Amino acid sequence: MCKTLRVRWTIIAKTPPQPWIACGGCGGLKAFQSSDKIRLNANGRKLDAWLIYKCLTCDKTWNRPLLERRNVRDIDPVTLDALQSNDLEWIRAETFNLDALRRRSQRVDEFADFEIAKQIERETAEWTHLEIELSVPFPIRTRLDRLLASELKLSRSRLQALHEDGMLRTDPHHADVMRRRIKHGILVVADLAGEADREQSWKPLATGDPA
Repeated sequence: MCKTLRVRWTIIAKTPPQPWIACGGCGGLKAFQSSDKIRLNANGRKLDAWLIYKCLTCDKTWNRPLLERRNVRDIDPVTLDALQSNDLEWIRAETFNLDALRRRSQRVDEFADFEIAKQIERETAEWTHLEIELSVPFPIRTRLDRLLASELKLSRSRLQALHEDGMLRTDPHHADVMRRRIKHGILVVADLAGEADREQSWKPLATGDPA
């Protein structure tokens, strides 16, 4: 049985996607960003809801439809409460809804800046294998090789060599997984039995604990 150090990396995207919309103030396509505010309009038992965006150049607003003429009884109670209370956590999740944004805009800019929290899930004495579970609540434009290279202080060529030699595996596995953007639930497994400095070098970087 492998002796394993298992950690979870939670990667939180910092900048929500920005749709490009024809701006009435600027007279052309401009990038808009969410104002984190909801607008509601009730007509009897029917409800309309919009997420308000603002032009980054002139502050002209764009109301992105969330609900259109929806009967209140057909709206999930959690969603209805979030809309009525202007719940910031719910709104933030909605600002990362790429499918909805692409249906309403001609272009959507994504960003790669993020915050990361590292937590030890399991540790055994004299561990030889490192498992990194990725928790990615919102889509982010960051490749797996870039993330690992940045956080583990390795060159991407070294990572690729480890991957090709079977010393670095992923679940799920794809031939080009290292060049794909990170997704929730990916598990990275590194066989470090031959790395004499794994406790002093690999562990602090993987766990975020310099001690």
